[in-house]
Amino acid sequence: MPVQLADIRLDPPVFLAPMAGITDLPFRRLVAGFGAGLVVSEMVASGEMVTARPSARARAESDLGLIEGCCAVQLAGREARPMAEAARLVADMGARIIDINMGCPARKVTGGLSGSALMRDPDHALRLIEAVVGATDLPVTLKCRLGWDEDCLNAADLARRAEAAGIAMITVHGRTRQQFYAGRADWAAIAAVRDAVTIPVIANGDITDVASARAALAASGADGVMVGRGARGAPWASSVNIRAAPGKPPARTPPARRTFWMAQERLASTGVVVVSMSWP
Repeated sequence: MPVQLADIRLDPPVFLAPMAGITDLPFRRLVAGFGAGLVVSEMVASGEMVTARPSARARAESDLGLIEGCCAVQLAGREARPMAEAARLVADMGARIIDINMGCPARKVTGGLSGSALMRDPDHALRLIEAVVGATDLPVTLKCRLGWDEDCLNAADLARRAEAAGIAMITVHGRTRQQFYAGRADWAAIAAVRDAVTIPVIANGDITDVASARAALAASGADGVMVGRGARGAPWASSVNIRAAPGKPPARTPPARRTFWMAQERLASTGVVVVSMSWP
């Protein structure tokens, strides 16, 4: 079933995860063209957004006129005031949804007490959530992990408090921060979050094909899935996984010629000069 956030309908409930260095605007266009119900920007540091750093502003670009579907901008940070100001800025730039990053395990992010490090301090995490929700009328969502480590599995408690603070949807990667990407995602553990809240819950982690998407939905009871690393180099992964959504046929695949030109555009956006690309 579609996921409804205020007046925004996310259909199908198969989404593209935010990935640094991957989910730039051209890649999001490609994935949206293959039918994803939601695409999420690369993580945008709130402090860099507020100080008008050009690279941060570029990552926050939504380009609503060209993306077929809905785009969310993900913000990361440690302090409430920059997070709130960044939320206002991306709303003015055209974002339809704002996502808060409390799941990134990278050391350079957690070392700055952002990303999944916030799961070690739920009270402070809630202050950031309240600041962002209070700064804009847009739906605000949250992405997190199961917890910091096996001794701190607090995703369900964080989700419950986040819902009370106004979060409209939560995505849970089925690993702890200390696992990074090792082992297998524990989709069954996401069920505790699903039981704790009434808002939509999205399962993330190791979802690469129809079988894994269906298994994640069955184990977690989630309302949808988010495809991350499975989409690297394969923007059509969302289209494949749409078959996992109950009652949904595979999405219409964009015409090959259009996909070809979108790929060429992505090359050009990275600074590569395309001298010749032949259409077969």
